[in-house]
Amino acid sequence: DIPLKAGIFGAEAWSEEMRQDIEKTLGIKAYDIYGLTELSGPGVSFECSAQGGMHINEDHFIAEIIDPDTGEVLPEGSWGELVFTAIDKEAFPLLRYRTRDICMLSRKKCSCGRTHVKMMKPKGRSDDMMVIRGVNVFPSQIEEILREFPEVSSEYQIRISHLDGKDTMRLYVETNGTVDFLDLAGRIAARVKSRIGFTPLVKVVEIGVLPRSEKKTQRVIDERYE
Repeated sequence: DIPLKAGIFGAEAWSEEMRQDIEKTLGIKAYDIYGLTELSGPGVSFECSAQGGMHINEDHFIAEIIDPDTGEVLPEGSWGELVFTAIDKEAFPLLRYRTRDICMLSRKKCSCGRTHVKMMKPKGRSDDMMVIRGVNVFPSQIEEILREFPEVSSEYQIRISHLDGKDTMRLYVETNGTVDFLDLAGRIAARVKSRIGFTPLVKVVEIGVLPRSEKKTQRVIDERYE
């Protein structure tokens, strides 16, 4: 019944499942937007009606994808670190600015008719990437999996430690309903295993157990180097 028809959401990472929740609950279209304070703030790229990636404003920015380790420019369709050059900034010019966001660019024809290159939703940050048993893992991947379980609340915590000669991920999640904690933990562990390639130790707790913060909640605690 509200007059709102569309919403623009940015600043924090949000999953496709969260988009569906927003659209279903509010009855609106939820669009993604991307920006960096160093470039111009919000509006570096914006999602169109197709909702399949964000068109970069190429009249203001040149985008590239590079290998985050070597700096090598990668071909279109490759996942790597997103780099921007600002064409028209004068007081604070930026040349090949490394965003640390892991992304992919595409020039495939878009149904909306726009021809500006599209950037896919970043799947993580190069400085957030966790390497566990030789597998590259981003917190956003874990969050996307947890969003598939309606019993799980939005609060979770990842703890990485070195036990018995190998890296171990302990995943703590809060449940928002009356469920079998052991059964839920097993299903989450199996889903992570099938998607990422290793089995975490999952601990399901009641709502309110995990620490909260007025600022950004610390999702990942790496105890391997403490």
